[in-house]
Amino acid sequence: MAEPAPASGGRLERSAAGDHNPWLVAIIVSMATFMEVLDTSVANVSLQHIAGNLAASLDESTWVLTSYLVSNAIILPISGWLSRIIGRKRFYMICVGVFGVSSLCCGLAPSLSWLIFFRVLQGLGGGGLAPSEQSILADSFTPQQRGQAFALYGIAVVVAPTLGPTLGGLITDSFSWRWIFLINVPVCLVSLFLSWKILVDPPAIEADRKEAVRRRRQVDWLGFLLVAVGLGCLQVVLDKGQEDDWFHSDFILGFALVSGLSLIFLVIWELNHEDPIVDLPLVRHRNFGAAMIVMFVTGFILISTTQMLPQFLQTIMGYTATKAGLALTAGGIGTLVMMPVVGALLRKIQPRYLIAFGLAVEGLACLYLRGFNTEINFGHAALGRVFQAVGLPFLFVPITTVSYAGLPPEKSGNASALINTMRNLGGSCGISLAVTVLARRGQFHHARLVESITPDSPLAGSPTFGALAMVDRLVQRQAQMWSYLDVFTLLAILAALTVPVTFILKRVKHGAAAAGH
Repeated sequence: MAEPAPASGGRLERSAAGDHNPWLVAIIVSMATFMEVLDTSVANVSLQHIAGNLAASLDESTWVLTSYLVSNAIILPISGWLSRIIGRKRFYMICVGVFGVSSLCCGLAPSLSWLIFFRVLQGLGGGGLAPSEQSILADSFTPQQRGQAFALYGIAVVVAPTLGPTLGGLITDSFSWRWIFLINVPVCLVSLFLSWKILVDPPAIEADRKEAVRRRRQVDWLGFLLVAVGLGCLQVVLDKGQEDDWFHSDFILGFALVSGLSLIFLVIWELNHEDPIVDLPLVRHRNFGAAMIVMFVTGFILISTTQMLPQFLQTIMGYTATKAGLALTAGGIGTLVMMPVVGALLRKIQPRYLIAFGLAVEGLACLYLRGFNTEINFGHAALGRVFQAVGLPFLFVPITTVSYAGLPPEKSGNASALINTMRNLGGSCGISLAVTVLARRGQFHHARLVESITPDSPLAGSPTFGALAMVDRLVQRQAQMWSYLDVFTLLAILAALTVPVTFILKRVKHGAAAAGH
């Protein structure tokens, strides 16, 4: 095993820090990643403003979200391969550049069609940032430092979705929806300059690139096509399914069939390809396969609650978008505090125990949310998010760290691509299921509540039009509240059912996240 680099602290032949402090590298690569993850949620609260300003319907404006998620889903799993072909530093800077330019174009878009087109480009540029950063951190830090490094990375990808709705609401209300995209531009410019000056592609990375270029005739074009079609169609199904009544819609059914067949063929093809564009054979590694499952669940719970909680506070409690966002921001503080703590605990406690504890905390936090009612105050709502946010670092940091255990160093880019794909896919599935349960269970609870109300019921009062309208509003509110509680209950059950997966994880030597590292 090679000796650590004197300055960078990581392995000499793979560190992206060169003669610089690796923590400086970690901060630089986290900047653009934070903005990219922020963009997955920052536009949610601005759709009405976008639709009104660009003369479009609200349903049409939702493609601003879907287009970004689709292109993001396509580029994520192949970012490891692209990084190897282009060169890690060059690929990272291209992603930052594309993300920055497309953000500028989004802010200046003259119509909804152009905005959706630029959001596709933005998703393509942003999709490669998180996997590249994760790969850079894995190679630039010693095993003893890696937990703390991933804790810094975790701040970018866990706190950003929490701040997104609040920041989006404040910017849109105070200035214009266009500024939710334009604020990315100066950050990307700074990130590009610092990346150009600080990051390096060491000899081992350059050797990987030359070998990949030498084998360019074996490019897995079929694998690329299957990824693009399979994950792209799947994202459309998940994002538009409930809106179009799922498989009762020919549109959704067609996309689902194409996605299913493409992904089945993708798995078969990639597991037997000599140089797969999506490194699915990595799943055969026990720790990596288990880490992918738990990361999927982490994304599922984090992103779905990030959408459902402020929605609950606005529709049931009557909060403004800003006030609801502030309730989530309180949780971000809890995550910021616990990230470095978990990074330090990784030096003494096995990752699988920390992950099991994190899942238990998430389950209990969702049960706490299950206890909400129409009389809770702001402190009660904020405490629920803090409770959940404290458990997230116990999941994200150990999962990211243990996923590299036993993998060869040259596989770090492919591994980070797959892990981030599972996080995003989990989030998409979580939102889709939550929205569906919310709609279906809301209808169920409304029907059950109406059954108990008769003209003689004290709740009905005098059977005037005004009285009946008031009763209907009360019933609607109660039915909606119970449907939200059903969503939180399902998430608690999911967290509990995932705990046994942690027993699959092998023991990892303290301070050594990867035998190959």
